[in-house]
Amino acid sequence: MNTHTHLESELAQFIGAEHLYRLTRRHLMTDGVKYLCDKAKCYWLMDAVASHLSWTYEDHFAVARLVVTNQCASLTLDDGNDHIFASQLIPFTDFPLTTIKLYCCFDEDHWTIMLPTEY
Repeated sequence: MNTHTHLESELAQFIGAEHLYRLTRRHLMTDGVKYLCDKAKCYWLMDAVASHLSWTYEDHFAVARLVVTNQCASLTLDDGNDHIFASQLIPFTDFPLTTIKLYCCFDEDHWTIMLPTEY
């Protein structure tokens, strides 16, 4: 099993979340996202997602998508209905997956970033 398939298989095992881990004063991540960050060494991705979940975004749900092509990546955040409100080009990455989707939920105090299986 290659690294890409192995990591996807491991991430699929995260259902729900037992713990939340603080990224910033206002951003949290679930067990699965922390595992992703530790295995893929991609805390930079959480920083990028958190930076786009600003005070001006007025919804309680967002979807972050990273798509990697030829060691470059495109990060978009949308409202869950494909209405993009933020995008960022990442000129170089060694992120091991070709794509990842993360859900972001706001509880009036914190944004929680999670894997779709943890929603």
